[in-house]
Amino acid sequence: MITRLLSFFFLVLPILLVGQNLLPPIYNYKAFEYNAAGQNWGLSTNAKGELFSANDKGLLYFNGEEWTLYKLPNATIVRSVQCIGDRIYTGSYEEFGFWKKEPNGIFRYTSLTHLIKNHTFTNEEFWQILPIGDQIIFRSFSAIYIYANNQVSVVQPGFTVTNIALHKNKIHVASKSNGLFLLEDEQLKPFVTPSVFNNATIISMTSFQDKLLIGTQLKGAYFYIDGEVTALETEINELLQQHQLNKVEVLSDQEMVFGTIKNGIYLYDLNDRTIKNLNRATGLQNNTVLSLTKFEDQIWAGLENGLDRIGNNSAITYFTDYSGILGTTHDIVIQGNNFYLGSNTGIFQLLGSDLEFIPGSQGHVWDMELIEEDVLAGHNAGTFRVQMKSLDQVSHIAGGYQFVKVPESNNLYLQGTYTGVALFDKRDEDWSARAVFGIDFPVNQLYFEDRRTLWAAHPYKGLFRFGLDDNLEKVTDKKEFGPDVLPNNYQVKLYRIKNQIIIQSDGKWFKYDPIIEEINPFKEFEAYNDKSLIYSDGDNFWFIDNKPNKELIYTNLKDQYISIGKSQLNERLVPDMEHISKRNDSIYLLTLSDGFAQLNLRKLQRNLSNLNSNAPELSYFKDIHQRYGTTESIFAVPYKYASDIQLQVASPNLIKPRYYYELKGPLSQNKYKSNGNITFQNLPYGNYTLKLHTVSMDNKISEPKIVRLSIAPPWFLSTYSILAYLLVLLAIILLIRWYNQRKLKRKQLALQLKLEQQQDERLAQLEKDRLEKEIKDKQNELARTTMSVAKKNELILELKDLMILNKDAFKNKQRYRSLTKKLDSSINEDEDWQQFEVNFKELHNDFFENLLKEYPRLTPKDLKLCAYLKMNLSTKEIAPLMAITVRGVEIHRYRLRKKLGIDSSQNLSNYLIKYKQ
Repeated sequence: MITRLLSFFFLVLPILLVGQNLLPPIYNYKAFEYNAAGQNWGLSTNAKGELFSANDKGLLYFNGEEWTLYKLPNATIVRSVQCIGDRIYTGSYEEFGFWKKEPNGIFRYTSLTHLIKNHTFTNEEFWQILPIGDQIIFRSFSAIYIYANNQVSVVQPGFTVTNIALHKNKIHVASKSNGLFLLEDEQLKPFVTPSVFNNATIISMTSFQDKLLIGTQLKGAYFYIDGEVTALETEINELLQQHQLNKVEVLSDQEMVFGTIKNGIYLYDLNDRTIKNLNRATGLQNNTVLSLTKFEDQIWAGLENGLDRIGNNSAITYFTDYSGILGTTHDIVIQGNNFYLGSNTGIFQLLGSDLEFIPGSQGHVWDMELIEEDVLAGHNAGTFRVQMKSLDQVSHIAGGYQFVKVPESNNLYLQGTYTGVALFDKRDEDWSARAVFGIDFPVNQLYFEDRRTLWAAHPYKGLFRFGLDDNLEKVTDKKEFGPDVLPNNYQVKLYRIKNQIIIQSDGKWFKYDPIIEEINPFKEFEAYNDKSLIYSDGDNFWFIDNKPNKELIYTNLKDQYISIGKSQLNERLVPDMEHISKRNDSIYLLTLSDGFAQLNLRKLQRNLSNLNSNAPELSYFKDIHQRYGTTESIFAVPYKYASDIQLQVASPNLIKPRYYYELKGPLSQNKYKSNGNITFQNLPYGNYTLKLHTVSMDNKISEPKIVRLSIAPPWFLSTYSILAYLLVLLAIILLIRWYNQRKLKRKQLALQLKLEQQQDERLAQLEKDRLEKEIKDKQNELARTTMSVAKKNELILELKDLMILNKDAFKNKQRYRSLTKKLDSSINEDEDWQQFEVNFKELHNDFFENLLKEYPRLTPKDLKLCAYLKMNLSTKEIAPLMAITVRGVEIHRYRLRKKLGIDSSQNLSNYLIKYKQ
């Protein structure tokens, strides 16, 4: 029993170790690809899987094939988005409303802010949209707006609102420092005190199972249920606290995803307490997550700069070395709990998610195998035994491509090398190696036909069949198979499948018949001509298509066939160096140009069986003249616009799907497409039927989307053509006559216009001179008025100071106070300022409005100081105008500089004088 448990442990442990380092595929969408701003503040998907992003530039829409940016009428930043039915609700600066798709596929915006009555915005941005029954709630930091029955009501809580969530049919409202509230009948009722969360700021809430999952900014995440608050498990919470939690999203009844500011995404499984971290080092574009949403098994992440799409339940997961240290992986081997990678740069041990280079292994590693409980590595410099983090060279014969076990032996192996074949023998834990005499060319593939018959492939000279002596030390017989037997000697590939020698040459398959000693076509593999076999165990076969799309194919040659089309996996396979290692009946490891992939075959088959491969959606249909409505039953295209017909289909629920179309009519076509953009050029006129299909990973096509189009015949075949020609000819004659008359009139008018222009220029110059003089007079008048007020205030302030110094000289205190009060009222700043403001606005009409628009935090006192500085008044001159001391003006200038974001090297007065926003 103990032996069985140990065997099970050592069988499962390698798979678990691999799983710890493998992450789901991540698809990066950069800002220049979707042609909008980098920051994406909110995300939402509709029932089809189409994505909508609240972007700095507007509403960003992705239909699965194409990105489209829609800007708000006031071009403000969109802060929130929510798909509800056929409407896309968005919130921005002092604006919220919804978008709706028109028949031609374009979204149009409708504002809802005009429905707000008796309320004024206070510089609000809307950061969240929550649907609740027939109500839509828009949240800003200072208020909650409820849209229902074409009316908007406003709830003003009196505190900063950081998040809202629906849990158990109740609306929970989070405050920055006042805890949780319940929103009932447009009234807020205290629910949980802030001390429960260690006075942390709540930034995200959502329902999870029967609990309320609460995310805080710096104190991690909590569960609330039945009046009790409990923190998440310590390990995940410490990570969330360290890297500043920003967003929370529930994936399933056991899984959740956390977006952080400093370290990307954490996928957390509550059931088994596993944590997966996706960050810049593992494929995200950056570590700051601003928004999250999910669609089926996909996670969308809105980042500080870009968008990422994560295939969370993917059957193919990856280990990727983004540092470039690993290089191209050639082989993988697992020994107990040690995981080794052989690459073009050496041998590496994988520890957790870290690669550790084994010293002395630098150089090309072609092959790594577990033989006789030893890890042997075929290396450019020979063959090495890998023992933990050290190497033991067991052969100095350069280059080790492949090991094959000698039939009917326990410890004998042959290896193909740069210079021939080597015989390996293990005795008493030691390996010995010696060259087999008679084979003196590079051998990268070799297989035994029987114990004394060896097949070897030469990279350039074809195929050889060797007879060996009893000790396997030298060649006794040699037969070469050249161009008379094989189509091509170059890169012949050799396999042993179910005790048969199988050969591939020039893409064609052959097998050796030992009875008649001939090579004949291998009919069982005819369907896989021009495809290379990269793995076989006799029952399971993996092929790679040699065409540019590098399609990866799995089959059991009976009832199973899976084709993995263009994806991250195919793009990272190295041509002619693809290699697969089988870990168990379901798990396969594939070497990649920058790491390796794990493919779970059973999971892939299960995902494909559950895949809802619907007919694709028609995104648009257009000719060179117009864009048609996508709901039309027949697209009627005039012949003159039919030279370039474009249409787009999309399956947004799938990641990078493929498509297939069939066109039937006067001209017939059919083609597979790697994207949904289809173009027809110069189609003959007539009626056409176009069938559009989505193609799944197992090469099954969906039900068709049927599009009918009719191209009208050319106009010159019409019965009215001759009449049209005559009319055109008559028109030309009349046009020439009209042109000559116009030409004469133009000459007359030109002379008249020239005289009028000269007169207008003289009048304009006079008017300009008058206006310049008027402005200069107003500037002088404003300066005189301002200085007069300043001198008056200065004199009154001096008089007031003298009175204060001689206060004791006044015997009548009541008279002293009355006199002081009169002096104070004489410094009537409001009246002086109102007069000044009227004169100032005549010269600088929009100065205050533009300043407030760009710097909304400025106070009325700040605006006064800005006005005086724009007039280039000194600190000493400004002090009496503002009835404060010179020191007070200097302090006010310092604070104003900070509000305007001006550093100390820049002159504040010059900045305001030149300000023309």
